[in-house]
Amino acid sequence: MSFHSTAAPLVTLAAEGGEHGGNHESLSPYLTGGAALFILLLLLWITTRFNRDR
Repeated sequence: MSFHSTAAPLVTLAAEGGEHGGNHESLSPYLTGGAALFILLLLLWITTRFNRDR
């Protein structure tokens, strides 16, 4: 199996997927990013609460 025969279907699939944009209508990038930031800050806060020996 050559590189070209492997890459050709992937290029076709990528070209077809670009027409739709890839985002779901109900997902807001700002809400998703804000939720991820909140979760990471919460995990950081929990980690620092357990690290009392410093």
